[in-house]
Amino acid sequence: MIRFEQVSVRYDAAAEPAVAGVDLTVPEGELCLLVGPSGVGKSTLLGAVSGLVPHFTGGVLSGRVTVAGRDTRTHKPRELADVVGTVGQDPLSHFVTDTVEDELAYGMESLGLAPATMRRRVEETLDLLGLAELRDRPIATLSGGQQQRVAIGSVLTVHPKVLVLDEPTSALDPGAAEEVLAVLQRLVHDLGTTVLMAEHRLERVVQYADQVILLPAPGAVPLQGAPADIMALSPVHPPVVALGRLAGWSPLPLSVRDARRKAGPLRERLADRTPPAAPVVPAAAAPVAVLDRLSVRRGRTEALRQVSLTVRPGEAVALMGRNGAGKSTLLSTLVGLHTAASGTVTVGGLVPSRTKPGELIRQVGLVPQEPRDLLYADTVAGECAAADQDAHAAPGTCRALVTALLPGVPDETHPRDLSEGQRLALALSVVLAARPPLLLLDEPTRGLDYAAKGRLIAQLRALAADGHAIVLATHDVELAAELAHRVVILADGEVVADGPTAEVVVSSPGFAPQVSKILAPLPWLTVPQVALALEESS
Repeated sequence: MIRFEQVSVRYDAAAEPAVAGVDLTVPEGELCLLVGPSGVGKSTLLGAVSGLVPHFTGGVLSGRVTVAGRDTRTHKPRELADVVGTVGQDPLSHFVTDTVEDELAYGMESLGLAPATMRRRVEETLDLLGLAELRDRPIATLSGGQQQRVAIGSVLTVHPKVLVLDEPTSALDPGAAEEVLAVLQRLVHDLGTTVLMAEHRLERVVQYADQVILLPAPGAVPLQGAPADIMALSPVHPPVVALGRLAGWSPLPLSVRDARRKAGPLRERLADRTPPAAPVVPAAAAPVAVLDRLSVRRGRTEALRQVSLTVRPGEAVALMGRNGAGKSTLLSTLVGLHTAASGTVTVGGLVPSRTKPGELIRQVGLVPQEPRDLLYADTVAGECAAADQDAHAAPGTCRALVTALLPGVPDETHPRDLSEGQRLALALSVVLAARPPLLLLDEPTRGLDYAAKGRLIAQLRALAADGHAIVLATHDVELAAELAHRVVILADGEVVADGPTAEVVVSSPGFAPQVSKILAPLPWLTVPQVALALEESS
């Protein structure tokens, strides 16, 4: 269905090609997973399938890409729209209309389908993706995860033969991600749709893949094969694979179920040991943020209801919950973007909505879901220089942070030419340059590979150890298990759980990390915890 024949793509002014020597085939009716570290060209490869590369992005494509027999060099994206449906990393850039139902219908209108067919397909897609209750909602009022589902639905209504998906579950809570993946499975198995998907959260998707394509490094020749075979040598792999490598399991398990079947001997070795205790946050320390019975309204919706929360220096708090639960609203309120309808919120003794931005930035910094909102310079060096100036930091402060989080990115690179994960690392460095006592992050691992996530965790741990408080809204249960001292779960704007990470996530099947599920009822959360215990016992 998809054929790459010696494909290389070089962008203008780039020293090296984004991808080189790609020669592979994706058969019809299979789910093929594209993996690799951030910045190796996965989005470029996906764009070549839809025709966006080079017709929209520019650059030079050599070799040949065919989809259902159509050459993407001679067929522009609109001439492939009935064959290829594409959903990018940023759903907001995908939308054309204002409401959910109109967006689902737009692609079919462009193709001139009959009204009766359009109506039926819209209803089918609303049910498939759990969007029926949102059909009349303005897209601008939806959460990031809800927007992601609408973006996927808008291409499904056209019934394309090929679906190209770039990080389709990155903004979704675990339950919503399972729903989307179940839909993709049905499309592949029941309708013979071919799915080519790039995803960093491999713990969610690798067990569903028929084939895996690995891009090991920028410009490197990709490797293609069975998921277990590729995961055995891939530099990026989920915790279940990391645990399998550590324990010497063969073949490597790709799902929690398969790993549990092999984990008996490992559980016995760990039975008389306990994970290391999390660092204790001094309760006597004056809080950096206090929410007391806070309620916030967004339009006619009560986004937060009677939320009480105290955050202390050196504490890392993970906000979790389904899409639309109020996590982003809570973070936005802490930086003054929303006003309390009732109750109070203070940060460093200040009321955020009544404090001038120049004064508030010394107390709190927010890295939003869309990092481009913080980036406005023409180069990485320009962003870093502006961040140092705004934060009254020593020259080179922000650039050092970028180097630590994002090795190998040249100063002259334009932020728009970075991958989603690389832009996030740059935005985080811009905020960290001011070293605010309270750091807020909204989905900070979206678009990050496991190595980049490890560097981020190390950076945030160092900040917490230095007394900075961290609050992150995340659907990444593995991040919460690695980093958070405390987990707060929100539902419909209310706090439904608040406690130590191990207690909250282990008791919640939806938010438990893979290691916890594999080794239950033992209290282990992460592969590094297990590795340390095995090393000490040997």
